[in-house]
Amino acid sequence: MQAEFWLERWREGRTGFHRDAPMPLLLQHWPALALPRGSRVLVPLCGKTLDMPWLAGQGHRVLGVELSPLAVQQFFAEQGLTPARHASPLGVHHVAGDIEIIEGDVFALDDATLAGCSAVYDRAAVIALPPPLRERYAREVYARLPAGCRGLMITLDYPQQEMDGPPFSVDAANVAALFGEHWDVELLERRDILASQPKFQESGVTALHTDVYRLQRKPAAAPL
Repeated sequence: MQAEFWLERWREGRTGFHRDAPMPLLLQHWPALALPRGSRVLVPLCGKTLDMPWLAGQGHRVLGVELSPLAVQQFFAEQGLTPARHASPLGVHHVAGDIEIIEGDVFALDDATLAGCSAVYDRAAVIALPPPLRERYAREVYARLPAGCRGLMITLDYPQQEMDGPPFSVDAANVAALFGEHWDVELLERRDILASQPKFQESGVTALHTDVYRLQRKPAAAPL
């Protein structure tokens, strides 16, 4: 899954994954993280999601990362915000109030930036990546988040052979394999959503669930 695939989706307006309201599962389960106000929340592959202003409204500092300049421009325009901009080796930073979006590659984030995030909200990132990139994502992004970091991850689980991704199926075994070594993982909810997803039904998918996980980064192992 190359960067150009997503850039083209945004250029052509093929963004059916975008919701015109905050994700209900976020509103329902975010309190389970019990984050203090002022926490910096990483939102990888953020697009122009309305989950970001909702998180900012809870008193958090939001750090989105998005490859598409169109998505970033549309987000701030639709929110009626004029961000301050500056460039860094990470990309172009767009900052307005408690929301910052880095227009760049999530894999380019440096250690200091990730170490400053005390939470991560992953609604569409892990399921947007095919297996090799998903493994790199867990290894290069999640593995550098600090001990005690808390996360809310929303995945889809369906028979992968019945439909090509994205979005890709990420089942419980995959979540455990990707994150179980360094994170405490708790399934908060599993919901059958096939009846409400005609795209999946038309593709011949016979079962579809959305799963919500709470994650917490384990303490670093003591040196031997």
